[in-house]
Amino acid sequence: MTLENLSSIGKLKPHKATRREIQRLLAAAEDALADSGRTQNSAATRFDAAYKSLMQCALAALMASGYRPTTNEPGHQQTMIQTLPKTIGLDAAAVRVYDGFRRARNLSDYEGEPVEERKVVECTEAAACLLAEVRVWLAKHRSDLV
Repeated sequence: MTLENLSSIGKLKPHKATRREIQRLLAAAEDALADSGRTQNSAATRFDAAYKSLMQCALAALMASGYRPTTNEPGHQQTMIQTLPKTIGLDAAAVRVYDGFRRARNLSDYEGEPVEERKVVECTEAAACLLAEVRVWLAKHRSDLV
């Protein structure tokens, strides 16, 4: 499904990103990533920070591609993850991994499921990789925003 199709069914809406907006999202993603590495925080807090960094990167990529998610119904985080192949060309295997982090976050937040240290490390590493990939994509395709 294309970004245009997702817009036509109400999952996305057109958005004209600004340089300031993208820079702020990337800076926030960096901060969240740094927070995910602070071992004095609980595993759940560190996981939340790493996941937040992932979402901020995905949002930056989506906005730089001319859209933003609609947030008036559930599922916008899943939509942001699923658009990464269409925005920055992320492969399907990475999308499945990121979606697994989304499910783990939901279990932690809504059912109190403990977060394993391994999952924290994996999510932190994935967030760092995605941040780098988004920066490379922006420099190549939307240098006006960085």
